[in-house]
Amino acid sequence: MADPPTRPFASVPFAPGSISFRLYPHNELSPGEVVAEFCGQAGLALTAGFDGVMTSEHHGGFAGYLPNPLQVAAFILDEHPQGWAAACPLLLPLRPTALVAEEVAWLGARHPGRVGLGVAAGALPLDFEAMGVPADSAPGLFVSELPRIVDMLRGRDLRQLGGDPALGACAGHPIPVLSAAVSPTAAERAAECGAGILLEGMSSVERLARVTGAYDEAGEVAPKVVIRRVWLGELPTELVDRQRKIYDSYSGPASLFGDDRTVHGPDPAGVAEQLVDVASRSGADALNLRVHLPGMSPASVRHQILALGTEVLPAVRARWPEHRSAPS
Repeated sequence: MADPPTRPFASVPFAPGSISFRLYPHNELSPGEVVAEFCGQAGLALTAGFDGVMTSEHHGGFAGYLPNPLQVAAFILDEHPQGWAAACPLLLPLRPTALVAEEVAWLGARHPGRVGLGVAAGALPLDFEAMGVPADSAPGLFVSELPRIVDMLRGRDLRQLGGDPALGACAGHPIPVLSAAVSPTAAERAAECGAGILLEGMSSVERLARVTGAYDEAGEVAPKVVIRRVWLGELPTELVDRQRKIYDSYSGPASLFGDDRTVHGPDPAGVAEQLVDVASRSGADALNLRVHLPGMSPASVRHQILALGTEVLPAVRARWPEHRSAPS
């Protein structure tokens, strides 16, 4: 396998044509080892060709997640000098919106142009029980607070925080925000407040195209990022099935996820062609890729990161010229 290339592309978080990597912890390790491996995989992704990395949130050690995606993004940014990082999605109803805005803005002050944020309402009962937040309040809180977090990270509607210099600086250098969107209604809501959208990785491209179509019809031009699991080589179907059972444990069969959507194959060019097809037919303009599966060793994840970065990503960019990131 080739050595990691010098990154030939640079982009702001979520920019059209960006290809980012979704990180998950190996919670079978000790806490210190979890963080070290997490940051190590982030560094490998950022040097192997990915534009940025995303961290996501669940609590109580659930299924290979961490509870503090923004803090972990800060760890990554401090340790690695290139690429961007985003807590994406962070569960907005679990925290005061103004506090989230302050923390993101000051992280952006520390790492200008390298910070993004994605937010979601959340669905796992454990997350809300652990934080003492009624789960049935989450949808309403999310609807009301999404416009506010977008505005605050543009330096607008700061209210009592008008004197905060990091939030004030967002007026000239906004921090981009994505909203998780699984329906046309959610996409329209994001468009109305100027957020981009984060498309989950289990739906068909036809279903995702309906979501992005509603977003486009609403007239917004912010990023549309689609998540997909990807695997170069023979797909470990037993591990994929184990991951699916985890999803179904909290989303249920009524989620209509359907068949597994993993993009896979032994040929890098073939995998790249599949990814471009997913992005094009779904209406997305950026990709967020994941490989982590329950039971995978850190070494296996690192092998996939390096293989994807060196063998697949260049082919994706060559086949996806309309969204090619600007050269650094």
